[in-house]
Amino acid sequence: QVQLAESGGGLVQIGGSLRLSCVASGFVFRKYAMNWYRQAPGKEREFVARINPTADTTNYEASVKGRFTITRDDRKNALYLQMDNLKSEATAVYYCNAGGTAGYWGQGTQVTVSS
Repeated sequence: QVQLAESGGGLVQIGGSLRLSCVASGFVFRKYAMNWYRQAPGKEREFVARINPTADTTNYEASVKGRFTITRDDRKNALYLQMDNLKSEATAVYYCNAGGTAGYWGQGTQVTVSS
C-alpha cells in the first residue's frame, strides 16, 4: 500500500522559515521523481518544486525560486522542502507527490503565513 505522509506545516510569520517532510512507503522511492504541490484557498493545485530520481536536477515554480529548496534522502525514503523568506501567498496546503499528477499523493500539510 502506497503511503506519502507529509509533516512540518504550521503557522509562521512573513519572512520566516519552515521545513516540510514527506516519508514514503509502498513503492520504490529512489526510482521516482518527486514533487511538491500546493493548493491555496479557492485556487487550483499548483506545482511548487520537483527533484529527479538522481537528485541532480531540481525545478521550481518561478515565485519560489531562490527561497525554496527541495531535497531527498533515499536512505530514509524521504522528501523535504525547505521554505525560507516566506510570503503570505505561500499560505496553502502542501502536497507530496510521486510520479506526477497521475501518480501518488499525500494527504497534505497546512502552511499558514501571517503578518
